[in-house]
Amino acid sequence: MATSKIKKGDLVKVIAGRDKDKEGKVISVDRKKNRLLVEGINMITKHTKPSMANQQGGIVHQEGPIDASNVMYLHKGKPTRIGFKMDGDKKVRFAKSTGDIID
Repeated sequence: MATSKIKKGDLVKVIAGRDKDKEGKVISVDRKKNRLLVEGINMITKHTKPSMANQQGGIVHQEGPIDASNVMYLHKGKPTRIGFKMDGDKKVRFAKSTGDIID
C-alpha cells in the first residue's frame, strides 16, 4: 500500500463539500478507507444512550470522517500538493509548490 500523504497532526484545508474553505487539524487517519477526521469539520450529531462512561446520555456533537481527496495540506498558510523524495537514505514529504521539506 502507498504511503499516506496526509498524517495525523497536519493542518489541512477542505477543498470540496459542505465545509469547503474551512481549515483544521487532522485528528486521525483511516488508511484502509482513505478517510480522515479533521477538527471542527463535517460535524455530526449523535444520540447516545446513558452508559457507565456517559451517565447523562443525550445528543453529542462530533466530527465525521471526510475523504482524503477533499482536503489539501496547508504549507505556510497556502494549500499545496505533497510529493515524496529521497533525502539521503530517508524518504521525506515535500511541498510541491515551494519544494520545502515537510518532515
